Amino acid sequence: MKRTDRTLTKSEFQLMTALWDIGHSACGKDILERYPDPKPTYTTIATYLKILYEKGFVDFFKKEGEGKTQWYVAKVTRQEYTRMTMQSVKRNFFGNSLKSMFSYFVKEENLTPEEVMEILLTIDKEEEDEL
Repeated sequence: MKRTDRTLTKSEFQLMTALWDIGHSACGKDILERYPDPKPTYTTIATYLKILYEKGFVDFFKKEGEGKTQWYVAKVTRQEYTRMTMQSVKRNFFGNSLKSMFSYFVKEENLTPEEVMEILLTIDKEEEDEL
């Protein structure tokens, strides 16, 4: 049964970050090595991988000749997850208004008009670089 929840808990996000940082398929041991001490148990990692599979964030396969080892690959990129999360924040907290969301962060971070202009100029430069 696939879960339909498209959000990650803090622990699930930590595991996905490790998988995204690896950048290719990885087994549970590879992922566990990315964790700081004290590391969770291997069974904890396996449980989170199962949950992430059920949520549709990862897929797995077995390599011929490698026994029972399962290899995991991210089905959602970090950028895709960031986009989904920010769209959800915009929809749920700001009435789907980008202007309201931007205004909130400008006020919350006490940005000066100069800092806002710098952000806008950075966005323009990034768009030029993509062309």
